[in-house]
Amino acid sequence: MTSTSTPATPAPVPAPAPAATGKQGPRKASFASRAVSGLGGTLVQLFLVVVGLFWLMPTVGLLLSSLRSPRDMAESGWWTVLTEPSRMTLESYSNLLGNDDITGSLLNTLLITVPATLLVVVIGALAGYAFAWMEFPGRDWWFLGVVGLIVVPVQVALLPIAELFGDLGLFGSIAGVVLFHTGFGLPFAVFLLRNFFAEIPRELLEAARLDGAGELRLFTRVVLPLGGPAVASLGIFQFLWVWNDMLVALVFADSGSQPITVALQTQVRQFGNNIDVLAPGAFLSMAIPLAVFFAFQRQFVSGVMAGAVK
Repeated sequence: MTSTSTPATPAPVPAPAPAATGKQGPRKASFASRAVSGLGGTLVQLFLVVVGLFWLMPTVGLLLSSLRSPRDMAESGWWTVLTEPSRMTLESYSNLLGNDDITGSLLNTLLITVPATLLVVVIGALAGYAFAWMEFPGRDWWFLGVVGLIVVPVQVALLPIAELFGDLGLFGSIAGVVLFHTGFGLPFAVFLLRNFFAEIPRELLEAARLDGAGELRLFTRVVLPLGGPAVASLGIFQFLWVWNDMLVALVFADSGSQPITVALQTQVRQFGNNIDVLAPGAFLSMAIPLAVFFAFQRQFVSGVMAGAVK
């Protein structure tokens, strides 16, 4: 009988131990480096605070000047009220509200700014959606034409449109100023919203169409909620542009439809040194757009930063 022997299995060779690299984890920063880093951050923050204070100084000075009596404003600077706060008064605001020209111009400013902003936002959003997601002949060429209108300066169109408004009976009216601001605000609005709406995923729109959504429902239920930051940013930009405008109002508005910017300029031209009317009027004309900006600050920042981070 022949016996078979099973070959012996070689013993496993132990793996070599990893060589020591000498690294003992992240090196702890020294006290000197931490002090330099902390000091550098503190200096930067201090510098930014100083810049912010200098930037706010004219606004604070205007506010304090509007809370002083005409006699005090004529005798000393606005900073003296910091040592005598009891001398602050609302007399200037009382005189301002009793001035029919100023109060009427504030109302005219609202009647010009609000419709001009709403029309630009609504029409611009509809046109932006059409250029982004609807197919029609010559779409790209039409969009290039709209983009080309952005570079047209306002001064070029003042005289031709003034003549046109004169023929239509709109010259010197609030409607004429609103139409001019709407026409010149639309190219930028269409350009901004079209580019924002084009970033919406196509699959999301196709899924809504499969669920039976038409173009209008798709625009109001899907596109507008997603484009809220861009729409809010456009609204803030347009509101500020129209509210602070004086050139267009000087050309197209008369004495009965002039906004607050023209009314204040008229006060300076007529009376020269009537700071008791100019200071509170200027502060009110500045405070209202600031309130609008801070009310929509979060949406504005989201709209500006949209697309910066993917």
